[in-house]
Amino acid sequence: MAPKVMICGDIVWAHDEVQELFRGTADVVRMDSPDRADFLAGLKAGGKYEGTVAVYRHNTSADRIGVFDREIIEALSPSVKWIAHNGAGYDQIDVGVCKEKGIILSNTPGAVDDATATTALYLLISALRGFAKAERNLRAAAWKAGLDAGRQHDLTGRTLAVLGLGGIGLRLAELAHAFPMRVIYHSRSRVAGAPAWCEYYGTNRLDEFLGAADVLSVHVPLRKDTEGLVGEGMIRKLKRGAVIVNTARGKVIDEAAMIRALEDGHLGAVGLDVYPDEPAVNPRLLEFPNATLLPHMGTETQDSQRKMEVRALKNIKDFLTKGKGTDPVPELKDLAAKL
Repeated sequence: MAPKVMICGDIVWAHDEVQELFRGTADVVRMDSPDRADFLAGLKAGGKYEGTVAVYRHNTSADRIGVFDREIIEALSPSVKWIAHNGAGYDQIDVGVCKEKGIILSNTPGAVDDATATTALYLLISALRGFAKAERNLRAAAWKAGLDAGRQHDLTGRTLAVLGLGGIGLRLAELAHAFPMRVIYHSRSRVAGAPAWCEYYGTNRLDEFLGAADVLSVHVPLRKDTEGLVGEGMIRKLKRGAVIVNTARGKVIDEAAMIRALEDGHLGAVGLDVYPDEPAVNPRLLEFPNATLLPHMGTETQDSQRKMEVRALKNIKDFLTKGKGTDPVPELKDLAAKL
């Protein structure tokens, strides 16, 4: 009997790839539960999902069954050994419980780099140039009312400070370097292979890093230790008039501290694609003409969506045929290495 692979959430672009990847290797089962209770029942012995060995998960599944918290992960059949999450961020899955149960979680690094980095670049340009307000003016037949060239800045020669030089942060750095902007970065450690023009600032130079930034672009994953990382102290160490761009996760920034800095002019502008309580957006943010706001558009391109789906699915295929996938999340790399 072939093992079962569960598709939990939407496959939009890679329908043909699903058939090609698992033909003769696994039976593909669609998660069709209307709610969490039905899903949990289906996971029990004799249930419709019994025998599942790997799960493809998309965030859209949360609309019906919620996030993959302790309750869901503990309810998974003991046969489940791999969860392939479609996305770079995986804060909707309890990694600690996965580790307890010996389940490997993978994500899709690299597949989202271009789309998210170009989103960050747009937010950066709009924040420095005031383009969001300018477009609102034009649509309201107000032309240049309230626009002030003295508040707008060119990118050339300004300093981009990248907080977290992973794949997305590095791709943004490459794009910004073309203007050229000076690029500096802070990560837990120096990034091997980073270009020489990308200057590293360690923890002992964090204050210097913040003080040099004309734009702080945030690219760190959301974990317990990064929630509120960009808080009052960090924001106030930025030079007056600096810009914050966030395409990571909303909760990485202390939103109240950011709003206070916008109110008193310490921050010159912000460009945000993510928010703490999506899809809700703090109405206070809507009042700032110097805020460029997008509804989490970072990976919303056909090209990236297809790449993400295929990459997640290939992790499952590699697990089934080779014993391990290629993208275990950092917290589970040691566990995956033992497979």
